[in-house]
Amino acid sequence: MKLLLDHNLSPKLIRLLGEEFTDVVHVMALGMDADSDIDIWDYAQENDYTIVSKDKDFYQRSAFWANLQK
Repeated sequence: MKLLLDHNLSPKLIRLLGEEFTDVVHVMALGMDADSDIDIWDYAQENDYTIVSKDKDFYQRSAFWANLQK
């Protein structure tokens, strides 16, 4: 599983999560530290990443899309 860490998480988590996951990257490492949630969402979707965040917006967005799929 590929993980994309959001702005609100420490880049130090890469080291910890990298032991369990094959690909972990922080938005800062991608130059996306000033990008909107929509831009991050689109990047994650296009590159097969799962977003890891404390931001409720991503949860709400994924719940919305899941309901559309039903």
